[in-house]
Amino acid sequence: MSVTQPVSKAAAPRSKDVVRDGGREGRALLKGQQTKAAIVDAALALATQIGLEGLSIGALAELTGMSKSGVFAHFGSREELQISVIREYHTRFEQEVFYPALRVQRGLPRLRAMFGNWMKRTSAEIDSGCIYISGAVEFDDRPGPVRDALAESVHIWLAAMNRAVVQAREEGHLRADADENQVAFEIHALILALHYEARFLKNPGSMARATTGFDNILARYGAPTSASSEPR
Repeated sequence: MSVTQPVSKAAAPRSKDVVRDGGREGRALLKGQQTKAAIVDAALALATQIGLEGLSIGALAELTGMSKSGVFAHFGSREELQISVIREYHTRFEQEVFYPALRVQRGLPRLRAMFGNWMKRTSAEIDSGCIYISGAVEFDDRPGPVRDALAESVHIWLAAMNRAVVQAREEGHLRADADENQVAFEIHALILALHYEARFLKNPGSMARATTGFDNILARYGAPTSASSEPR
């Protein structure tokens, strides 16, 4: 006959205590996540003005009203802070530019939507700055995790643009011999030129010229019947 061993009170915490402790841990975790998100948000706003290289634990502590040790505890290093900012920027870029375009029909309609969304974001960044562009200037010749994170984000976006061009070609909206890399390169070049012309040189009409440039690209690579068959 088996004998059931008694369980000591110390070894068997009451269920209410477990729930209470779990609740405290959950609230602490949520608060930590919210605090980190607030720091990253402040860091992103600062980075668009002064660049990723200008970020520091001390500057964020002053901006958020936290201690340096408090900010440091969430990231562990200035480098990890910069990488967190890049990831957050990329997430917001996808939410504003990429994902809305996926709801549009494949082919030229989706490609137009991607460029249109990109232009909307660019128009807002004429005053605030673009992490992709300023970061490329800061880290183009500086190998390391920050440059890798930045380059990976840009590669992901450009790959999405390439896929949209390929789909437009497959739908018969672009010529069969249209090189997706060349088309995407020329579209990307328009955005880079727009930032330079509008943000640095302050030239009026830059947005309109970028839009005209995009239309010219589609006209140059468009299939003979794409103008009449493309859904609007």
